[in-house]
Amino acid sequence: MGTPEFPDLGKHCAVSDCKLIDFLPFTCDRCNQVYCLDHRSYIKHQCTKADKQDVTVVICPLCAKGVRLIPDQDPNITWENHVNTDCDPSNYEKVTKKKKCPAAGCKDILVFSNTIKCRDCMVDHCLKHRFGPDHKCPGPKKLESSFSFMGLMNRNRKQESKTNSSSTSSSSSKWTTSFLNAASNIRASAEAGMSKLSGEINQVWGTSSDVGGKSNSSGQVEQCPQCGAKFSSVTSLVDHVQKVHERSSNRSASNVTIDACPKCSKGFRDPVALVEHVERDHGGTSRK
Repeated sequence: MGTPEFPDLGKHCAVSDCKLIDFLPFTCDRCNQVYCLDHRSYIKHQCTKADKQDVTVVICPLCAKGVRLIPDQDPNITWENHVNTDCDPSNYEKVTKKKKCPAAGCKDILVFSNTIKCRDCMVDHCLKHRFGPDHKCPGPKKLESSFSFMGLMNRNRKQESKTNSSSTSSSSSKWTTSFLNAASNIRASAEAGMSKLSGEINQVWGTSSDVGGKSNSSGQVEQCPQCGAKFSSVTSLVDHVQKVHERSSNRSASNVTIDACPKCSKGFRDPVALVEHVERDHGGTSRK
């Protein structure tokens, strides 16, 4: 067998009637014998283990489950093992019972190609009854009924509100009172500054009315009480006060702001508006 250069080249066919030397032999993956080109198939060499890797499944009539028959094993033994360990007769109705459309009067069987789930009630229906009015959809479920956690939270909130109603009302009233005091202090300081400035302006106007709008003949220099600027006449001083200090006082008065809201960091110019915001948006109890 083989050649002088390659003495191990080629093998004889395992079929007794053939015994042909094949230099490219085939090994059967079931019986592990060597065959030639003509006898390489299972049928040609009548392989005794041709069903070694075959998959055969038998449906159990009791539970409707598939039972795989193991090669080289008696099917009766496989059946007994299934009945004693894995067989569940209650599964038969689940497997064999066909799901139908729940709409009234509909007998269509629901399969993969004609099943649509309603977005509101989340129930499978056929194509003809896929819309809400067709199957009398009750609508989306409430959160309290579907999520017990929400009901538990609401129950705890009611209990806390009953037990801590007095403490909550007192703390919120104290918080609102502190805001009112701060706002009144800021408003009082702003009004005091404005009254002081108006008094000085009135004093300057009185001096100008006595002089009659003429320049000081004695050569006395008029000085601004706010910034210390000097002028030769009372009229110039009054014009300076009106143009510079009166406008600046109006701007400062219009730009008066208070601290931001401690809850949402929102700023307010008017203290009363801040208090109303706290009572309305953050649960204040000063107003009903």
